[in-house]
Amino acid sequence: MPLQEPTRLRRSSKPALDLPPPFRLLTLREVGDAFAHATRVAPQEGAGTLVYVGRFDLVEFALVLEPDEPLKTARRSLYAGVAALGDALAVHAPPELPITFDWPDAVRVNGGLVGGARLAWPRDAHEDKPPAWLVFGAMIRTFAMGEEEPGLRPLSAALEDEGFDDLGSGKLVESFARHFMVAVDAWQEQGFGAVAKNYLGRLSPESGMRREIAENGDLLVRRMATSAGGPERRSLLHALAEPSWLDPATGGPRR
Repeated sequence: MPLQEPTRLRRSSKPALDLPPPFRLLTLREVGDAFAHATRVAPQEGAGTLVYVGRFDLVEFALVLEPDEPLKTARRSLYAGVAALGDALAVHAPPELPITFDWPDAVRVNGGLVGGARLAWPRDAHEDKPPAWLVFGAMIRTFAMGEEEPGLRPLSAALEDEGFDDLGSGKLVESFARHFMVAVDAWQEQGFGAVAKNYLGRLSPESGMRREIAENGDLLVRRMATSAGGPERRSLLHALAEPSWLDPATGGPRR
């Protein structure tokens, strides 16, 4: 079971967003940092706390989790969160618009980078014991504020330019919350394989390769043309140290 039972999560009495139980909403001003704030308050606020920054140009939020399994396997919560984010985007996307992931944390729409996710845990957490908390954070670019005309940065994208009409950041967060609960239920009832299947279904393809997710969250890549040798192992822990989609200079998705 990846997360504590929903009944242990605290609720908001008058939420600004329409979130399903058991989420509890904390809203920051536009200059706030949802991920940093969530990591600071996680020990006090507890599981189900969702920190949200109401911005015009970005969807930015972070969710506190309390896994009941060791840290080395609980990090797979990143995949549940990214998969839920992809499903939430798909609900609001124009028909057949491709939504894909770059392993392990980046999200693309129609081939352009729109943002991604990251994961934090206590510095003193032991690999073989459940961490006191995890924080899943996400950021998605909704509007190319102050940038060049669409098409001049073909490697990046914004939801508005890709046809996501009337999609405020609040709607996407509401949709994410519901899809995340579906992912959690699938993990609890069917095992992590159900989450992995959903995530891998949107992973950007590699020709001639078959991908799996190891028990500790590493990506296992096998060449289908040969059975010789073992799979290539890509470390999730190493990848999480520096989010691939995040621009350290701006604090937002890379352009």
